Amino acid sequence: MPFIPHTDDDIQAMLEAIGVSTIDDLFDEIDPSLRNVSLAGIPEGAGEQAITRLMHERANLDAAGLNFIGAGAYEHHVPAAVWELATRGEFYSAYTPYQPEASQGTLQLVYEYQTMMCGLTGMDVANASLYDGASALAEAVLMAVRANRKSKSKRVLMPAGVHPFYREVAHNICANQGIDFQPVEYDPATGTVDQAGLARWAGEDVTALVIPQPNFFGGLEDVDALTDWAHANGALAIGVVNPVSLAVLSEPGGWGSGDGADIVVGEGQPLGAPLANGGPYFGILCCRRAHVRQMPGRVVGRTQDMEGRDGYVLTLQPREQHIRRSKATSNICTNQGLLVTAATIHMSLIGPEGLAAVATTSMARTAALAERLTGIEGVERVFDGPFFHECVLRLPADADAVLAALAERDIFGGLALAGFYPELDNAVLVCATETRTEGDIEAYGQALTEVLARMPDAARASVA
Repeated sequence: MPFIPHTDDDIQAMLEAIGVSTIDDLFDEIDPSLRNVSLAGIPEGAGEQAITRLMHERANLDAAGLNFIGAGAYEHHVPAAVWELATRGEFYSAYTPYQPEASQGTLQLVYEYQTMMCGLTGMDVANASLYDGASALAEAVLMAVRANRKSKSKRVLMPAGVHPFYREVAHNICANQGIDFQPVEYDPATGTVDQAGLARWAGEDVTALVIPQPNFFGGLEDVDALTDWAHANGALAIGVVNPVSLAVLSEPGGWGSGDGADIVVGEGQPLGAPLANGGPYFGILCCRRAHVRQMPGRVVGRTQDMEGRDGYVLTLQPREQHIRRSKATSNICTNQGLLVTAATIHMSLIGPEGLAAVATTSMARTAALAERLTGIEGVERVFDGPFFHECVLRLPADADAVLAALAERDIFGGLALAGFYPELDNAVLVCATETRTEGDIEAYGQALTEVLARMPDAARASVA
């Protein structure tokens, strides 16, 4: 049976009915240059053997080396069992559940994931995940505007210490909905939110304050003071967290002197997802019970049937396909089911103690890295506040040139910050997780010493 059921006569009859003679006439409003694209640059098809060889050649181009870059994507050890289990057919082929009683195994796993997220963040409710941390922040901003009805300004205070990509994504998704993002500068001494600068909005109509913990510089914010400031000024507190850090830092549900943060988001990649050319990742979103009706995505609940047996159902999914379009909270259609599966297995395998060990080891390794590198002449820390597993160092030479020279030695020495923060020229953001050994740190120290010693005078002159 042909896939296209219409005969030539059928097609001609339809064309005549709409008043054109050919299919091309139907699309004549499209510029001919776009309709007749040359395929000269695309090679002819190749055989399996040639394709296999090409893929191996390209795979070998992926650089391998010592990674000291974090900046939102972190190299952690992932037990082999995580993806052996997550990619079993029962999980791997399961479609995102839309019907309330379908896919009991998947629904149970999502329920357990939500329970773990609530335990980790200290919040009342977690959804089944969003696309990534950046889009989760955008959804949290929209959610805060809906939830904080006393505020009419739609003004959201966005600290400079929030990941630059997160700020950009939130702006791109939300700005056309009349949301007024106001930047909050960082304290040049500590790299954390400038609370004196924050005071300019005291007493004004503020809808929400975003609180990164740790912030993009790796610094630890005074989350209690910021949360209290938000609530004292009628604003909701949106926490942006690294889930691994919550194993050793105070949970957002306990921030401040009241009920804690109102909404919490974060990137789930550190929980079992390896670094893989930028994704896929998943976004965490949790909130207090009072705001659950404004939560985007879906929530899985547990109930019992008439015989007392546990069952798992989609309890809340406020998107336009399930409720009136005007009442939908978000047009997000799916969740990151496979990544959530991996994260749930990952957390189950290592447990709270394992997650705390990862966090404390990462902090210790980064402290050792900072001590080793600042022992090199001319290298210094930019901020003096406490940090989690990243910190900012200033180099005595052009940062891009130094990082390029390190990369030639298979050492990826950090992220140059001048592109995001022009005032931080020759500063790099460095990171060490539990995967970096003392030997790795020493190798970085040795390489940086040699690279700086061989830098041409011009590179150093640009810093003077």
